[in-house]
Amino acid sequence: MKFSMIFEAQMADPSPGRERQVLHDCVEQAVLAEEMGFDRIWAVEHHALTQYAHMSASEVFLAWVAARTSRIRIGHGVVTMPFGYQHPVRVAERAAMLDVLSGGRVDVGAGRGATRQEMSMYGVRPEDTYPQLEEALRIFSNAWREERFEWHGSIDIGPGAVLPRPVQAPHPPLFMACSKHDTLRLAAELGIGALVLGFAGADDVREMREIYDEAIATRDGDRFVSTEANDHFSALCPTIVLDDAEAAYRIGTRGQRFFAESIAHWYGNGPAPTGDDEGEDHVAAMERDREALVARLHEARVPVRPADTGQFNAEHAYGTADTAIAYVEQLRQIGVDEVMCLVQMGTVPQDACLETIRQWGGKVIPHFRALEKGTAEKGTAEKGTAEKGTAEKGTAA
Repeated sequence: MKFSMIFEAQMADPSPGRERQVLHDCVEQAVLAEEMGFDRIWAVEHHALTQYAHMSASEVFLAWVAARTSRIRIGHGVVTMPFGYQHPVRVAERAAMLDVLSGGRVDVGAGRGATRQEMSMYGVRPEDTYPQLEEALRIFSNAWREERFEWHGSIDIGPGAVLPRPVQAPHPPLFMACSKHDTLRLAAELGIGALVLGFAGADDVREMREIYDEAIATRDGDRFVSTEANDHFSALCPTIVLDDAEAAYRIGTRGQRFFAESIAHWYGNGPAPTGDDEGEDHVAAMERDREALVARLHEARVPVRPADTGQFNAEHAYGTADTAIAYVEQLRQIGVDEVMCLVQMGTVPQDACLETIRQWGGKVIPHFRALEKGTAEKGTAEKGTAEKGTAEKGTAA
């Protein structure tokens, strides 16, 4: 099982000075993540979503982190793929350049950039987002694999070459943001990894894992975007871990409430997040928000799904390292390939982010590394015993 972190560059009190500080704080967290044994960092791409995400040029952020690190993988989680945001060949060139300069550490996730705010900024039509996302994936997976490339679909490209060529063969691994069951099935059919929201808790992650696996088992490969499938399943894990469990829970749930309010604002036309009073009961506030959302959905005769209300669930890895270990163990039993830690939420102070990274690196990750090592050693020993028995049986015969 792999461990990663995802960065949004959220802030409750945006100003030019605060933006600069938060972005540098994110770099500091990413560098520490490598030191503490994390396998990967992810950076989102969002545009004009004040407070929620100021990570508008993730390729620059990731290049800066790559230059400060040597081992940790560098992931776009995700690039907005519809053509209005950026030309797919430009995405392929940037990712290949970063793959070369980082020594082959790049992962590329695809997303729609689906808020009305973002689409209006770039002139993207909602009905184009899914078809263009899939076409973009096909364009740059082909562009990376072929020395000379051309494409004739909804857009005409080339002939030409994407330079430089990426280090990884046949190309950097591909992923897709999956917030709905349909997108999970689509990711499986396209043969790319799934980046799933885990706000609704372990039971919902289990259901999503099952849906993804079922789609993998029944696909025939006709829709693969590349020559090789990537069936990696990564689940979000909101977390704050401190020696003081009560403080971790308070800081974590406050941060998650801000995150939930931001999502409700930009994706559901709710009120702007407030960066609420620190003394409030944030869990009770999220429950009230959840009930209000459910009531609105029922009134509109819209089915209520975990994806709609999951961000109001506070049962996550908030507490001591033992709390995090217990939650991650649930994810391990489900078969999650990667635990994607969400630490940098809008109201969480930098010292709590850094201490959380240290706690995961010092206690949580080593716990699961030891489990994996023990399992591997047991398997090797059992194989050796079986081979010895077979040899002895052959000698006796």
